[in-house]
Amino acid sequence: MVTLEKNIKSVKDVLTSQDIIVFEFDSSEGKRFAAIYADGVADKQLLGELVVKPLREVQKDAPLEAVKKLLALPEVKDGKKIKDAIKEVSDGNAVLFVDGEKDFFIIGLKNPPGRAVAEPPTQVTVKGPREGFTEDIKVNLGLVRKRLKSDKLQVKMVKTGEQSDTAVAIVYIDGVCADGLAERVQKQIENKEIDVIPDSSYVAQFISKKPRSVFKRNGTAEKPDIFCAKVSEGRVGIIVDGSPIALTVPYMLTEDLQSSEDYYALSYRSTIIRILRVLSLVVGIFLPAMYISAQLFKIQLIPFQLLLKVSSSVSGLPLSPSVEMFLTLFVLEVLNEASIRMPKYVALALSVVGALVLGDTAVKAGIISTPAIIIIALSAICLYTTPDFVETSTTLRWIFLIVAGSIGPFGIVLFAAYLICYLVSEQSYGVPLLAPFAPLIKNDLYDSMVKANMYALKNRPEVFKSKEKVRLKSK
Repeated sequence: MVTLEKNIKSVKDVLTSQDIIVFEFDSSEGKRFAAIYADGVADKQLLGELVVKPLREVQKDAPLEAVKKLLALPEVKDGKKIKDAIKEVSDGNAVLFVDGEKDFFIIGLKNPPGRAVAEPPTQVTVKGPREGFTEDIKVNLGLVRKRLKSDKLQVKMVKTGEQSDTAVAIVYIDGVCADGLAERVQKQIENKEIDVIPDSSYVAQFISKKPRSVFKRNGTAEKPDIFCAKVSEGRVGIIVDGSPIALTVPYMLTEDLQSSEDYYALSYRSTIIRILRVLSLVVGIFLPAMYISAQLFKIQLIPFQLLLKVSSSVSGLPLSPSVEMFLTLFVLEVLNEASIRMPKYVALALSVVGALVLGDTAVKAGIISTPAIIIIALSAICLYTTPDFVETSTTLRWIFLIVAGSIGPFGIVLFAAYLICYLVSEQSYGVPLLAPFAPLIKNDLYDSMVKANMYALKNRPEVFKSKEKVRLKSK
């Protein structure tokens, strides 16, 4: 006969940490029990109210089925192997052993600490929902279910990370998502072995076939309304436990030029804003490079009246135009990084010091010209009109700056042509990154650079090859 002490010893021999609690108690008839759980993760109040209290009335010779019926919990599973008990306790659930029984019960009491649902810091909107994802996968799936009440909504749970055993949810709508897409994503995640998955950015590299590329291969969403909208178009969503940022595939570059607020405002306003974002992105990436190439190679590119102002500002500077621009951009990146890492109130003072003291002093000292500061500041502001594309656009700005300082305007045009050729040939799970422009898909153009009204968007995007093409029907 298996004793209670033997089962406890089998678990504690592996889980030797002091926060693994063993709670032994007896019924009024003398039947012995032991509940094992991780302190701070399992809900001790529910354990006492719904497990310990009902079992006080168990008779000494009661079978396991009678014990199970008294457990007033929806999540109660049978367990047979000690390794399963160890895994469940590590995951945050409780395990209930009964004296004299080899089998045990796995009780769903996982209640890890977490923050409340709040508006995300980056995807802020004036109109529309303000709920954002949290670090709890169950809360995030609840926010998705709150908006997608369809019986075709499918959620596949995958475990990854040998040490962390992180839960990953693959979300899609059956019949809307292309055949085999969810299975391909699941296979990409399961085929990778890693110790710990602390955030969805690790999974993003797993599902990307070219993780070293400057351009990402998956979309991101911090709000459930954005996530659900993408899933309903035929994409597959990926929610990682412990991360407030969900992933979506396939991905197109036009996604980063869009905002959830575009769909809550007038279509004319949304179209103007999207065009403004594209122009801002072009200015942010190319303006510093064009300024350097004009000064070093093609001074005729600068209008005459503006050239007089620039020449008077740069006369007497000890640095060459390229070194001056590199130094200014370097200082901006340092200030940006420091303001993010420092405490909030210190970061505010740092921004004031960096913008006023350093900038003004450097100009007065004759180290940096006023046009260089204006151009770098304008470039930084323009790039942040598309926050999801900042990492890529910042890298491209540095590359174009190096090319412009080395080769000039010809190098800028040549590298831009190379980027276009590269993007035309790249795909994300069978979807071209430059779709719907390359290849040209006329029906999908109504939700790209231009935002048409809902009647023009009655069909789902053709590029995702959804079986259910119509999403807006008139009765």
